[in-house]
Amino acid sequence: MVIEIWSDIMCPFCYIGKHHFEKALAAVDFKNQIQVVYKSYQLNPETNYVPGETVYSLLSKSKGLTIEQAKEMTSHVVKMANEAGLTINFDTNIPASTFKSHVMIHLAADKGKAEEMNERLFEAHFVSGLNIEDEQVLKTMGESLGLTAAEIQDALASEKYAYAVKQDIQESRQIGIRGVPFFLFDRKYAISGAQPVDSFVEVLQKSFKEWKDKNPEIQLLNDQDGDSTCGPEGCII
Repeated sequence: MVIEIWSDIMCPFCYIGKHHFEKALAAVDFKNQIQVVYKSYQLNPETNYVPGETVYSLLSKSKGLTIEQAKEMTSHVVKMANEAGLTINFDTNIPASTFKSHVMIHLAADKGKAEEMNERLFEAHFVSGLNIEDEQVLKTMGESLGLTAAEIQDALASEKYAYAVKQDIQESRQIGIRGVPFFLFDRKYAISGAQPVDSFVEVLQKSFKEWKDKNPEIQLLNDQDGDSTCGPEGCII
């Protein structure tokens, strides 16, 4: 069964929601029959790295808050992250464009490492205070996952991956996604936001049961010993 996840690296609730979902997935006995597909979304496509700019100064400008009010506004997010076993440090967090990060996720997906790339990008942004718009930061991250410098450079310059990111964003509009994280289960059920682990478990079980009913396993009722069959080695008589 396929589960699609739209998220953005600059979104703290996407980081928290990812971990809530992963805890739920680890708790079910059919996790090996789940395929997770990561989809791109940009909360603020106009955001770019500006030296000296902080999350607090951005919130102050966009919402008309004082810096202290902006810090107070983010404190509950830090607490929620801590409860999920995560660290989010807004004091060192660097606002930046996430477009190149999404390109890196698509590249990593081609290598079967999308989840690992997501996690490292979240950690770089929220824990380490790195500029995820910086190509050297992205190259170092990609190389740590076994990607080559040439692959990374080609991907960052590639229309193919840029198009894939834009297609994900366009698809989110067609579906009607207005916020992230957004989890779509078998194109039938959805969870929006960093919901509790139990909520994810409930939807996982419900959607998987219905998917399983539509996709029963093939049961071999006859010829259990392989008699009267033909294969690469010839026929068993």
